[in-house]
Amino acid sequence: MLSADLLWEPVPRGTLVAVVGPSGSGKDTLIDYARARLAADRSVLFVRRVVTRPSLPSAEDHDSLPLPAFMAARAAGAFAVTWEAHGLHYAIPAEALRHVAGGGVAVANGSRAALPEIRSAFGRVITVSITCRPEVLAARLAARGREDGDEQERRKARGMLLFRGEPDSVEIDNSGDVSVAGEALVAVIRRLAAAASAAAPGGAEEGASSAPVRSPPTLD
Repeated sequence: MLSADLLWEPVPRGTLVAVVGPSGSGKDTLIDYARARLAADRSVLFVRRVVTRPSLPSAEDHDSLPLPAFMAARAAGAFAVTWEAHGLHYAIPAEALRHVAGGGVAVANGSRAALPEIRSAFGRVITVSITCRPEVLAARLAARGREDGDEQERRKARGMLLFRGEPDSVEIDNSGDVSVAGEALVAVIRRLAAAASAAAPGGAEEGASSAPVRSPPTLD
């Protein structure tokens, strides 16, 4: 679901990093870790999603809008892409599209179901799929206490579905110490930022901008 005026935005030449994974996998924790590690890098934008729910201390740090205001903002072209999940509306602000169009790297908490719309909006997308062992996921869902037993079971079932078929994807296992998975995410972002810098006019590898996107970085 794209705003019509965004069709006239410049063709993106940076990259959006869409971090996806089941509830309880630790997406927000890893994004926060990477944000702190890369705070000095102005080429990397960590996106604040807009969600039609109040902010919670125990949940993602996001901007909140009531549904009527969300719909008005979408109609005004304030969002690059929107989607619905779990009875809520989510959006990535248009600021992220401008950052990517300018050659930067934007990092956003995404949704597996919304990846087609996200790819359509941004063009160059690397998907980072956060996974963890089933018993770890179950323990995390129980500990946070935001869902009843039936909803926990539904989320665990979704979490055990294999993440398939998306090109340009990287999988990071977050079953253990957060610093291990966190550094893996930081490495992906740094390599993309370096590749974008090299491919920019005057960069060391001008004219080679497609290679880092079509061939996702591997983790050493």
